[in-house]
Amino acid sequence: MFDLGMTELMVIGVVALIVVGPKDLPMLFRRVGQFVGKARGMAREFSRAMEQAADESGMKETADNLRTIGKTAANPVKAGLDQVINATEDAAESFQKWDPESETGKLAAERQEAKQKIQDAAAKRARERKAKEATEERARAAARQTDAKAARAATEEAPASKADTPRDQA
Repeated sequence: MFDLGMTELMVIGVVALIVVGPKDLPMLFRRVGQFVGKARGMAREFSRAMEQAADESGMKETADNLRTIGKTAANPVKAGLDQVINATEDAAESFQKWDPESETGKLAAERQEAKQKIQDAAAKRARERKAKEATEERARAAARQTDAKAARAATEEAPASKADTPRDQA
């Protein structure tokens, strides 16, 4: 605590011998020892009270959580693998406990049937939509062909009518 070596203790002892005297020196050391013992006891009691207060307030749990976070931050790959392992173990355990005849199993079968109906209805709507889009595209293509034929016919007639008009008037 005070980091006193042997030479410092000897110097203190010699000074105490000179100041107090040889008769009262043992009584002085006894009182100093009692004082040091009381001080240590008070320090122990104080530290126990602080630890107890920390336990009651949850500081110890928070400190443990922070240590855990520090360890996972130091090695994130290992932490990720640990989480994956825990998740697969939980999934395997729940799969082993699954009973198809239980209420959960019956609900799962009903959900599967409902899912299949939804998928079938969605597929039917998709086919209908694609057929409608294909019909509309064919109609647009036919309209484009008709417009193209009409445009060609108009361009074929237009030069003929220009040939009939004299160039002077144009």
